[in-house]
Amino acid sequence: MNRPQRYIDILSELIAFDTTSRNSNLQLIEYIQSMLSDHGVNSELTFDAMGGKANLFATIGGRGERGIILSGHTDVVPVDGQAWSTDPFNAIVKDGRLFGRGACDMKGFIAICLSRIQHILDADLDVPVHFAFSYDEEVGCVGVKGLLDELKKKPIQPRACVIGEPTSMNVIRAHKGMLFKRCHVHGKSAHSSMVDEGVNAVTAAAKTIAYIDSVAGRIQEEGPFDDEFSPPYTTLHCGVIKGGTVNNIIPNECQFDFEIRNLPEHSPLEIFEEIDQYTKSKLLPQMRAVSEEAGIEWNTLANYPGLNTSLDDNLISIASDLLKTNERPGKVSYGTEGGHFQSAGFSTIVCGPGSIEQAHKPNEYVALDQLQRCDEFLATLIGSLN
Repeated sequence: MNRPQRYIDILSELIAFDTTSRNSNLQLIEYIQSMLSDHGVNSELTFDAMGGKANLFATIGGRGERGIILSGHTDVVPVDGQAWSTDPFNAIVKDGRLFGRGACDMKGFIAICLSRIQHILDADLDVPVHFAFSYDEEVGCVGVKGLLDELKKKPIQPRACVIGEPTSMNVIRAHKGMLFKRCHVHGKSAHSSMVDEGVNAVTAAAKTIAYIDSVAGRIQEEGPFDDEFSPPYTTLHCGVIKGGTVNNIIPNECQFDFEIRNLPEHSPLEIFEEIDQYTKSKLLPQMRAVSEEAGIEWNTLANYPGLNTSLDDNLISIASDLLKTNERPGKVSYGTEGGHFQSAGFSTIVCGPGSIEQAHKPNEYVALDQLQRCDEFLATLIGSLN
């Protein structure tokens, strides 16, 4: 079987598993485990609290302890409400593209990795290649934390990591971090004709959102800035709000979600602390003057650090040379698990097949020439490890 057909077949199998983040990914993980086992390679799983999802870590070949991690996430975003022309979980090849949910983000990279298992073994490498495949990246880079916790306990210490998110096979050295918060406002109900006896939770939430928006505007005007990002500053965004029942009852509950997408060197915690201090100093005294039960709670739904790999890092030079590119390694505003790997001490870049413009959309696809370029890149990368 020729190389393209091999990884296309594997990718088609991976797409057929509906690993939307709300679902289990265990069938896909078992498929990967079986493929590794067929080549005599052991793998280890780390499960979520319910046991319905798992990360996979495997070490292939190599005589030394240090090596390189090839990393990808196994979950995909929902197709609900999207107008697909084909079955999103049945891969279709047409006009030089392979269509299917996850084809681009990011089962294409995982398929290329799996298709290279025998190549890695045959290369008789001085250092190993590690596969790190996670769950629940799409809902806040959740699963990879457990994988990295387990990796810290192992005697092996990989020296570098390539995250195969879609970058059109360009080297990405930095991305923004993200802090995702939910605010729950507790007020006091009363008839709308007796506003002095109630605490309007919707109004308090609206004032908090307005303050968040003012912080966002100040950062947009004053920075800090990094022109390699687009937009070149930290952003704040409120996306969901729920509160109230009927118009003649003062609402006693309201909640909203907001996120901070921060430049790697701009602390999201400091930004959040400013917002939290506003609610404590300006809103809560007024609310509790009416009802001691009134309050404002914050919950963290997800967070991940930014990635910021130096231009002088050896991994960037190696990847750029292997890709035969003179383009300056880029920075992107979307997030990946790369920040977690860098925080764990691994030199990290993001580089994978497909365009981020196709990710999460109906009729998601990856171009076949992108898969081929990724396959060639991994072949030369593996060859460079001797």
